[in-house]
Amino acid sequence: MLIEERRQHILLLIQKHGRVLVDELSNELELSKITIRKDLDYLQSKDLLMRTHGGALPAQTGALSDPTIQEKEELHHDEKVKIAKAAAAMISDGQCIILDSGTTTTEIARAILSFRHLTVITNALNIAADLSRSNFEIVFIGGTLRKNSLSVVGPLAEDMLKELHADIVFLGVDGFDSRTGLTTPNVLESRVNRAMVQAAQRVVVVCDSTKFGRRSLALIVPPSAIHTVITDNEVSQEDLEALNNAGVETIVV
Repeated sequence: MLIEERRQHILLLIQKHGRVLVDELSNELELSKITIRKDLDYLQSKDLLMRTHGGALPAQTGALSDPTIQEKEELHHDEKVKIAKAAAAMISDGQCIILDSGTTTTEIARAILSFRHLTVITNALNIAADLSRSNFEIVFIGGTLRKNSLSVVGPLAEDMLKELHADIVFLGVDGFDSRTGLTTPNVLESRVNRAMVQAAQRVVVVCDSTKFGRRSLALIVPPSAIHTVITDNEVSQEDLEALNNAGVETIVV
C-alpha cells in the first residue's frame, strides 16, 4: 500500500467508526506505531483529523475548534522539546518569566528545572504543579479555571497581571497568521494573554510550524507586539519573510 493510499484508508476508517487507534492500525497495516503516529500527525497538520492520546478523531474545523491540552500533548512532541530548549537558552538565573498555558510552554517548564533562581508567573495549573518541586518562586494567577487548557482566565487574572512585571513572556498559541497575528479560540484566554504581553519586557512566541497560517476566533496581539518567534525547521519561507518584514526575530530549531 502506498503512503497516500494508507492515509486515505485511515481517513475512511475515521469516517466509518468515528475514531482510529494507533495500536489497531499498527496491527491491521503491519506497520510500526511510529509510522502510524507520523501518518496521523501529517493528517492533523492538514486539518484532516484531530490527534488524541493513542489515536485520532474526526477533524474539528473552524475558528471555534478548541481541543484539550491532553489531546494536543502528543502532537509534534519532538519539535516542542527542541523549541523549549531554545527558549530555556534565552533565560538567565534571577529573571522573572511568564509561562502561558499550553503543551509547548509545559515543555519549557520542564527544560528550566536546571536553573537555581527564577520567578515564574503562570496561569497554567499543570505548569504550577510541575514546578512545585523546584526552588523557584511561583506566582500562580487567580481566576476561573478553563478545564480544556488547565488555564486560569477572567478579570481576576487580568487585574493581577496589571500589577506584575516580567523580563520575558513565553506564549504558546493555537494560530499564528504572520500578517494578522496570534489567535486563540477562547476570548477570555486572549485577554489574559494580552495582559501577559503588556506585563513583559520581551515577548517570545513558541509554536511549531503547523500553527502558521491558522486563525482562531480571538486575536491576542498583532506581529508588531512580538519580539521573537521560536519554531521548527518546517516553517515556510513565506512565513519567515513575513516575520522578517514585520521586524520579528525568528529562531528556527
